[in-house]
Amino acid sequence: MAGPLRIEVAGETNVGMKRNHNEDNFSIVEESGLYIVADGMGGHASGEVASKMAVDALREFFAATAQDPERTWPYKMDRSKGYEENRLITGIKLANLRIYESAQRDARQRGMGTTIVTMFAVEDGVYVAHVGDSRIYRVRDNKIEQLTEDHSLLNDYIKMKRLTPEEIANFPHKNVIVRALGMKDTVKVDTRYEQPRANDVYLLCSDGLSGPVTDEDMLQIITTTTDLKACAAGLIERGNANGGPDNITVILARWVA
Repeated sequence: MAGPLRIEVAGETNVGMKRNHNEDNFSIVEESGLYIVADGMGGHASGEVASKMAVDALREFFAATAQDPERTWPYKMDRSKGYEENRLITGIKLANLRIYESAQRDARQRGMGTTIVTMFAVEDGVYVAHVGDSRIYRVRDNKIEQLTEDHSLLNDYIKMKRLTPEEIANFPHKNVIVRALGMKDTVKVDTRYEQPRANDVYLLCSDGLSGPVTDEDMLQIITTTTDLKACAAGLIERGNANGGPDNITVILARWVA
């Protein structure tokens, strides 16, 4: 029987070509098998506060629950889901509450929020969880597949009525997110379970990458660049070459036999 797969990982963030500061944050917590990308919003100062708060809250929760799995959680366990999936959802809900309460207390942070996309590697697979329009893709057998569904106004419109490609391209409210951390005191977290295979690459990214760079271009860069660090740099470079309208953050994880 083949041994367990190893995970190679690389991450990078870049301010882009149009912004003067970076509101994205990311974290690779190898000891927990936890990978996080957060894209903050709320203007100067508060967007980066929200995204950092989300990353820190999730890291702290995972550190605390690693030592003490019986720790009393503030949220009821969803009985239809296992312990590890509940753990991920609870960490994200706690991050949401922390951002929301901080914004309520401090007028300068009013309206701040952040997207979050996470991957949590467990014994036999990975859990993917997200809120907002940061994405996770899987590259397998030279095909790229988006594993998350954007919580955006544009995506809601696409689902409700079929927009033409031209209408999608000219949609006026592309950046309007219908779900994010910090908007309300509670949040719904979407999750899915994945079983990676050898040579699969998972890409977590903010919309600074998925906006200006097509899925086909991402696939081409990921399948032709074997070194993950160089691959992350190549993706960011392509985003900036295509105008770099926003901060760009990527994490790449490859499963190796």
